[in-house]
Amino acid sequence: MASKGKRWLGEARLVGAAFLGGAVAARASDATSEREVPYAPLSQLARVLVQVEHRYVDPVDRQRLLEGAIKGMVAELDPHSAFLPPREFAQFNEDTGGAFGGIGVEVDFRRQRVLVLAPIPDSPAARAGIRSGDELLAVDGKPLAGMPAEAIVRAMRGAPGSRVSLTLKKKDATEPTTLELVRAEVHVRSVEGKRLTGNVGYVRLRQFQADTHREWLATLATLRRPDEPPLVGIVLDLRNNPGGLVDQAEAVADELLEGGSIYSMRHRGKVVEEARAHRGGTLTDLPVVALVNEYSASSSELLVGALKDARRATVVGAPTFGKGSVQTIYELPGSSGLRLTTMRYYTPSGRPIQARGVQPDVLVRYDDDAQSALPVVREGDLDGALEQEAGAPDEAPPSEVVTGKKRPEILTLDDVPTDPTRSDDVALLAALRRLAAAR
Repeated sequence: MASKGKRWLGEARLVGAAFLGGAVAARASDATSEREVPYAPLSQLARVLVQVEHRYVDPVDRQRLLEGAIKGMVAELDPHSAFLPPREFAQFNEDTGGAFGGIGVEVDFRRQRVLVLAPIPDSPAARAGIRSGDELLAVDGKPLAGMPAEAIVRAMRGAPGSRVSLTLKKKDATEPTTLELVRAEVHVRSVEGKRLTGNVGYVRLRQFQADTHREWLATLATLRRPDEPPLVGIVLDLRNNPGGLVDQAEAVADELLEGGSIYSMRHRGKVVEEARAHRGGTLTDLPVVALVNEYSASSSELLVGALKDARRATVVGAPTFGKGSVQTIYELPGSSGLRLTTMRYYTPSGRPIQARGVQPDVLVRYDDDAQSALPVVREGDLDGALEQEAGAPDEAPPSEVVTGKKRPEILTLDDVPTDPTRSDDVALLAALRRLAAAR
């Protein structure tokens, strides 16, 4: 990855120099043919820049214009490629690192409101009494209604020790309240687990970030304490896992597989890399059931695709999101970054994930989904998404279908009862039945 990044930087400098030269050449001779100017398309951009700078109603910031032009160019490629100015690139690195300065709250932007999903344990939000279901209304007096999600995240984050005013309406209150919080360094755990009745290990993978593999090992060590009875199986919950760092998903897969392929990557139809598992993983001796849904995406699809193809796990849930493209991160001069789609992912059997996802062995449906006014959106529904690969082999249909009344909300580990018989989570119950049958 490093060599690719350096090569791209060299090309970026060359294009930048050509841009400036093109602007001068356009003024000197408009008659120059496109064949004689190797970077003719950039001359049009230069002309527009000159017109905007000289004739726009108010003075403009050239750097802002150029960043906007680069953003627009990259955004035209697909939904996941993006140019990241310094502030956005810093936020991206914080997200994948698992630690950031802020108040520590997970929110949902999907319902035209900013609703609290859960406070992060031991965070300023948790200590202030913010709970699931509370609605955030304003930050430092600025209303959040209509504000882009990225701007809301930036408003809540900040240097540890800095103060922030948060206006919210508690879940059961009629009037809003304002809290004064002091930001702190917030650590987000990506792996958490507990023992269920019957000596079943439940492991929830929230996302893949820099410490995921280390947290996986620590969680497994806790679940397999020598003073506890041996585990009889593992439920691996990947529901709502948006993905993250591929190397961390690969490391977790390596702990579950005795060998063989984990995934391959292809660039313009050619295999350029294949990840393989090694012997000696920490969890190769127990049956596994993986829980997924339509919000299981990217790296989580790589993991479940590998487990399914190797017949290492039974997959229970809904078809996954279908994000089967590889984004390479390049650091650019000036602390900016480029997230560029460079390859496609394939499962060990050669099935593409892009716009297809991974199909479950046990399909789970919910009655409340049929009554919802909000349609399920997957990768193939996004504007500009890479298309499905024609002629790719299809997966076998589910061998079983189960139906539940209401989709469960697993916001914290406490939402998973130790005694599964008390749960109305039909996917979890189906997973436990499959584990029992595998013993």
